[in-house]
Amino acid sequence: MTVKPPRQIGWTEVEQVKLMTSSLAASENLYGGGMAGEAGAAHLRWVGNLLSARASRAVEAGMLEAVGNLAGVVAFSAFDVGDHDAAARCFRFGLWCAEQGGSWELRAATLADMARQAMYLDNLDEALSLIEFAHVRTDRLTATARAMIGVVRARLLAMLGRHLEARADVDRADSFLAQRQPESDPPWLVYYDEAEHAGSTARALTPLAMAEEQPGDAAERLASAIRLHSDAYPRSRAFSRARLATLHMTIGDPREAVLIGRQAFDDATMLHSRRMDEELVKLARACKRHHAIPDVVDLSELIASGSSDV
Repeated sequence: MTVKPPRQIGWTEVEQVKLMTSSLAASENLYGGGMAGEAGAAHLRWVGNLLSARASRAVEAGMLEAVGNLAGVVAFSAFDVGDHDAAARCFRFGLWCAEQGGSWELRAATLADMARQAMYLDNLDEALSLIEFAHVRTDRLTATARAMIGVVRARLLAMLGRHLEARADVDRADSFLAQRQPESDPPWLVYYDEAEHAGSTARALTPLAMAEEQPGDAAERLASAIRLHSDAYPRSRAFSRARLATLHMTIGDPREAVLIGRQAFDDATMLHSRRMDEELVKLARACKRHHAIPDVVDLSELIASGSSDV
């Protein structure tokens, strides 16, 4: 079936795109990027045509922001399953929409996601440029957005070995989160709550924890994230469990790591996420230092049985 896009649009069409985006984002958070990405790409191709329809200036800006948000969801879904070329294309389109529509909030969020992908691909210099661009005009951003982009920068600094600067950025991000007013946040920041902040800051603090061989604050924040994540975000909870298990397996209690790691593995069976698969592979690598503990060996073999294609 082929449905031609309308020649003129109003706020009804903008709200339809927002509803579509919300549904896809919910699916991606529940099940990973696979199905959400495929469905979202088809939707994005169609709604992209709405940008050439006649509209008032306000509606045009609203549609650009809505389509840009959808592009970001599709991009992150592609990123989640390892289709990095598609993710990059959609991120760039989303950034273009944000800039054309004058949405500083969406611009910052999109640049932060692009920085996340660059870090994942070990393009740290590019990631640093992207996250610094995201910090332009932070006076236009909500406290939640400032916390989120600050944590992305902190994680990057930690990856570069600049641990004291990373710690300072985490402290600033904590302060911003304390000022958070969720009712003022745009829809693409709904996910960034106390649980997400705890898990994200833990990632920034993990390199320092590893260097000092003290799980400390990083482990406590991951445990908080696991406890606070709602059932709407099982993928995020699974990530936190896998990362906490890896942290304990590396510098903490390996038997505690086994218990948490098994939960992470069970969570991952419901997800179509290459990023999650790779977190479990990292956990399996950490298991090698404790090959004399039978439960650790069993966990490693369990992960290997479900990760043969990673």
